[in-house]
Amino acid sequence: MPRKPQRPCRYPGCPHLTDGVYCEEHAKIMEQHYEKFQRGYSPGKRYGRAWKRIRDRYVHKHPLCEQCLKEGRYVAVEEVHHIVPLAEGGSNDESNLMSLCRSCHEKIHRERGDR
Repeated sequence: MPRKPQRPCRYPGCPHLTDGVYCEEHAKIMEQHYEKFQRGYSPGKRYGRAWKRIRDRYVHKHPLCEQCLKEGRYVAVEEVHHIVPLAEGGSNDESNLMSLCRSCHEKIHRERGDR
C-alpha cells in the first residue's frame, strides 16, 4: 500500500516535511509547551489528603527552612520538598523530606532542571 505524502511541519516558519504534525525538532518543543501550558498543574492528582497530613506534621516539627538555617537565616517554611522525588522512587518518609522556603525550593528544582 502506498504511503501518504509527507506534510510540512506545523511549526511557524519550519521548512521540514514530516509524517506527523511536527518535525522531530519541533515535536519536543511543542510537547514541553503542552505540558507547561495546556495540561495545567493539579496537586490534588498527585498529592491527596494523606500527603497534606504528612506535610503538616513535618512542618510542625521543622518550622524553618533547612537551607536558610544552615546559612544562619530564619525563614518560615513554605514548601516541603522530596529529596528523592516520588516519580524516581522516593517516599513520604521523614528521611526523604526537607522543609524549605519558596526561593530555596525553586533553586533546587532549577538546578535539577525540573522547572
